[in-house]
This record gives sequence, structure tokens and C-alpha cells, in this order.
Amino acid sequence: MPAARAALAALLTLLTLALPALAGTAAPGPAPSTGQTLYVPVYSHVYHGPKNRDFPLTCTLSIRNTDPHHSFRVEAVEFYNSHGGLVRGLIDGPRPVRPMGTLEFIVDESDNDGGSGANFVIRWVADTPMNPPLVEAVMIGTSSNQGISFTSRAVEILP
Repeated sequence: MPAARAALAALLTLLTLALPALAGTAAPGPAPSTGQTLYVPVYSHVYHGPKNRDFPLTCTLSIRNTDPHHSFRVEAVEFYNSHGGLVRGLIDGPRPVRPMGTLEFIVDESDNDGGSGANFVIRWVADTPMNPPLVEAVMIGTSSNQGISFTSRAVEILP
């Protein structure tokens, strides 16, 4: 019994010393970047009910500059369908995004060209290393007394 108490006391001492050090440790943030190609999964519709009926969704793509000091340029925003086919590009030329600014694109619920496996590919560039943008999509749909909403976040892919 005394050995167990000594072990417990030693463990408590170790935790008391370690916890303040761990509390001050933050997870590393994203590495500064001068550009990326990003993939964002989105859904023009989801299926519901026993007959797998379509539930149409409006999708808002949001490209947010998380850097308080530097701008970047969005070079391409491409919308692909479930089969991997390019539906359309959403910009004709580079679009600047100022520090802490946001660029948004909307695919209306009546636009079912993308399908349930739609996605965006975004390419951005910056003149200086900076915080990479936060890119998310919000899907929302309402019909009768039903409603659904959810988000998806971009992942970096190789160009």
C-alpha cells in the first residue's frame, strides 16, 4: 500500500509539472504559402426517403483571406460535376482578395448540373508568403417542413 501511494504521489507531481507546459503549447498553424490548388467537395443535391428522391441544395463557396496584412489573387474557380466533367469556370480573370476579405460564389438550388458529387477546384497565388485562405462551402436546402444545411472544407491537392 505505501508503494502504491508513493507511485500515485509521483504521478500527481509529474502531472502538476507537465500540465502547465502542455497548456501553453499550441498546435502549429498552417505554413505560409504563395499559392495552392484546392479541392472543395459540394453537393447540388442529396438523396432522401425510401425512393432516393433528390433534395436540391443551394451552395455558397466562400474563399476567405485569413491574413491581416497580405492580399492574394484567385486565378481560377472551376465547377465540376459528379462525373469529373468541367461544368463551367466561375471567373474570367484573376480576382484579388484583400486582407481579411472574402470572395463568394453561389450555385443556386435550381442548378443541378453538378450532381451529388460536384466539386470546386480553386487556384490562388500571392506575391509573398502569407496565411493560406480558409475555403469552405455551405450547402442549404428547404422544402415544405424540411430543411438541411452543412458545410465542407477545402483540401490542398497537387496541381
